[in-house]
Amino acid sequence: MSGTTNIPSIRTARLVLRAPRETDAPLLHALLQGPGMLRYFPRTDAPTLDQVRSRVASHLGHWALHGFGIWAVEHAASGDYIGRCGLQEIPETGEIEVDYLLGRDHWGRGYTTEAARASVGFGFETVGVETIVGIVHPENAASIRVLEKIGFGSRRRAMYFGMECFRYELTRERFRMVLP
Repeated sequence: MSGTTNIPSIRTARLVLRAPRETDAPLLHALLQGPGMLRYFPRTDAPTLDQVRSRVASHLGHWALHGFGIWAVEHAASGDYIGRCGLQEIPETGEIEVDYLLGRDHWGRGYTTEAARASVGFGFETVGVETIVGIVHPENAASIRVLEKIGFGSRRRAMYFGMECFRYELTRERFRMVLP
């Protein structure tokens, strides 16, 4: 897929965040078919493969337009695709949101926190974003823990994507204070 050469990769202790590729679409599609994967999303029905292909293409377009976006996430040791994570602009508000979704087999191991922390760090230190938000369904305790572990605070209820959510916020200054 063209346009991926300008997307940087990030290596963490256990993960590689890399440019999305067309070949990721079937892997992401399979991941999204898992039971409960979209339970806290505005649309809980799993997308078709064509819809996922379109989403991967839109991730690449977002990178080209903004200089940041959603990465594919691989397990560093195995090279296996395990999900996606990164930053995206919320069109309705212009806010920059951290977005993450890893396969159920990889939950509870700290991978999401590791990927989200790397994504947020990229946004603050490389892109120069001042504030990043985290939008989470109020019942999604695991996602709330991820945001809180990397320093997000200032929680309030708000409407996003047609549903009531918690809106968390993290500033560049606070992120630098809570770095491990």
